[in-house]
Amino acid sequence: MFKELSSTLRIALPIIISNISQIGLGLIDSAMIGAVDYRQLAASSLALNVIVIPQIMGTGLSIAISPLAAIANGRNNTFKASNILFNGFMLTTVVAVLLSVILVCGQNILFHLGQDIEVATFAAPFYELIAWSLIPMLMFSAVKHFCDGLEFTKTAMLLSLISLPINAILNWIFIYGRFGFPRMELVGAGVGTLITRIIIAVALILIVWRHRVFAPYIRLRKKAWKINSNTWKELMHIGVPTSLQYGMEVAAFAVSGIMIGWLGATSQAAHQIALNLASATFVAALGLSMGGSIRIANAYGRNELTLLRKIGISTILGGLAYGTVCAILFVIFKRYLPLLFTNNAEVAAVASALLVFAAIFQISDATQAIGVGLLRGIKDVKVPTIFVAIAYWLIGIPVGYILSFKLNMGAPGIWLGFVTGLTASSILLNTRFLKKSKL
Repeated sequence: MFKELSSTLRIALPIIISNISQIGLGLIDSAMIGAVDYRQLAASSLALNVIVIPQIMGTGLSIAISPLAAIANGRNNTFKASNILFNGFMLTTVVAVLLSVILVCGQNILFHLGQDIEVATFAAPFYELIAWSLIPMLMFSAVKHFCDGLEFTKTAMLLSLISLPINAILNWIFIYGRFGFPRMELVGAGVGTLITRIIIAVALILIVWRHRVFAPYIRLRKKAWKINSNTWKELMHIGVPTSLQYGMEVAAFAVSGIMIGWLGATSQAAHQIALNLASATFVAALGLSMGGSIRIANAYGRNELTLLRKIGISTILGGLAYGTVCAILFVIFKRYLPLLFTNNAEVAAVASALLVFAAIFQISDATQAIGVGLLRGIKDVKVPTIFVAIAYWLIGIPVGYILSFKLNMGAPGIWLGFVTGLTASSILLNTRFLKKSKL
């Protein structure tokens, strides 16, 4: 089992680093915008919170490329893999353009969310730039997931890391007005993000086009690079449920955040701190899930069912081990971690209490993400989407609401709802994988 987990980690680690670098881009923007004016920082948060669900759903669609490419690769079907590359890229690009146009046309929503009018006014031009930047971002994501499906995960990782200094330099130029450019402040951060995403998208496309590793797939372009309705159906069969899974998860946490806001500013601030920490640890679990999904799909393509089950069980055990370590660290450092985000003693105390509940769901959060990925690798996505909906919306949120507001448990009640929902999701998803992979 350890051998299989090591092989999965070899693929997953670059994906994890890529995911972390994307968080780093947001941190760079926040730090540099925050140095200008707190209202502009609030404006950036408003814009990104509106865009995040369409962005995640678009990314979820592009994720479908990796298991399909892995299955084709497992079957040594270079033509099919090349066809998936082209059609996946085209489908993702079409969706990206549609999302960007819809977001830009609907930008007046910023002024109808009960926000400070000055914050909404600052947010509007930044929001528009970030909306347009979804096009190169999702184009990059499409090609990245093709590379991931072939187990070439280091290329996108390196580009993601390179994007950090590029974004920081461009922000410095446009936010503060250097080298003769006007001082653009928050708008400058949007320009920096847009240019950075274009640069890394173009770079990855050129690498795939010219590198010898991908030459067998590029050589077939005259025959394989044609719009294929069946391939689009395959992509959407996996991509649409994946998008819904991610969208429902983000929306569930957003709704829970709104409910905690009813308890007051202290609880809301503490919730955000605990959620930031839990989200940071989830990045690694998500990368492990994607690595497991790719290896499962490859074995599925070769019809190696014994290996498929070994990969799945080893990945689940890896998730259990990782979640346990995170849980222990959260408990040990619960009094100290909140101090990284606030110097308010009351907020830090509430956040410290919430980290105990965050610790409890580290295991179930990691393993439910892995369960989704493993099932995606064998093209099982519809029933898992129903499971996710039940776990979050019929169990997690109602339980959190009842505990928090009917039984007067406050913020801890909401977090116990998280624990209940994530545990249900983990049990349902992993039990289904073990049954589906049973010899």
